Amino acid sequence: MSFKRKIAVLALNAFLSGAMLGLAPAAHAATVMVGGAPMYPSRNIVENAVNSKDHTTLVAAVKAAGLVDTLASPGPFTVFAPVNHAFDALPKGTVSMLLQPENKATLTQVLTYHVVPGAYTAQDLAQRVDEGGGKAMLKTVEGEELTITRMGKSHLAVTDAKGDVAHITIANVIQSNGVIHVIDKVLMP
Repeated sequence: MSFKRKIAVLALNAFLSGAMLGLAPAAHAATVMVGGAPMYPSRNIVENAVNSKDHTTLVAAVKAAGLVDTLASPGPFTVFAPVNHAFDALPKGTVSMLLQPENKATLTQVLTYHVVPGAYTAQDLAQRVDEGGGKAMLKTVEGEELTITRMGKSHLAVTDAKGDVAHITIANVIQSNGVIHVIDKVLMP
């Protein structure tokens, strides 16, 4: 066996060993920073979201609604995840009202409106927008639709049933059970 061939075989074996241990270069390259924390593609949506300082309100809401097990399940899911300041922009008292036990059904409805079955990267969404003549309709777990459109050539926006528009600020946060797109507004069914 030639020297070059031996090196190639050793490199392939090292790559495959690393892949078996979850250390494949592609997995490492897909790690994205959100809220000051790395979002590891080997972890599920819940395991990553709890580490983001920008999503403490969302995590508290998911816990209050009893959706932790659902979002930790195999999925796959696409989650449009509003940051804390998006919740802060809601009318005063809305978040505290939604977090009360007697409003669990309403909170669940709002949260599941941010979740779409399936894993859609920004590239998948952009392709659907292009194929849809400028917009793509996605049915949420809640049951109503979200509208995805382009904002310029490389940015995507999500419009809710009330016509409010959220911008995807961090796309393609790959998870073991789907993908998260960070958004700047809370979507309302």
